Amino acid sequence: MFKINEHIMYGNVGVCQVVDITNEKFANNMQKEYYVLNPIFAKNTIIKIPVDNERIAMRKILSKEEITLLISDINNGEVLFIEDDKKRNEQFKSMLKTGKCEELLTIIRSLYSDRKNKQAIGKKLSKGDDEIIQIAEKLLSEEFSIILDISQQEVTDYIKEQIV
Repeated sequence: MFKINEHIMYGNVGVCQVVDITNEKFANNMQKEYYVLNPIFAKNTIIKIPVDNERIAMRKILSKEEITLLISDINNGEVLFIEDDKKRNEQFKSMLKTGKCEELLTIIRSLYSDRKNKQAIGKKLSKGDDEIIQIAEKLLSEEFSIILDISQQEVTDYIKEQIV
């Protein structure tokens, strides 16, 4: 269970602060416990999510040490090459839903590689691939920028520099 004031990753929303944990009563006298979340990069937004939620990934944010290790190991991960656009899109969307940094880095690394190969023959990434890479970069840059105390753009630029 998360604690009040703790920072967590919540699905594709990104980094959120747990601002409260409340009990809601329903007409049938049942009570349910909820996290009240405030997305860090959308200050005027409040999200209530059941504590026992299993549908949308929630996890603690990484430590500075874990991020440093991930970044130093960035080029040892796999590069996925899925020729079929629909299957690739489904695979990457499934990976996005996990919210795991390793998965996000695999997506970014794979699509950067694909982008580089396509640029060499005068082509671009598909619109779907562009959208997926933007979501993956957003989620990683939010989390890493909070922990490393640098701007989101600095995180994105650094990751781009590190990927071979």
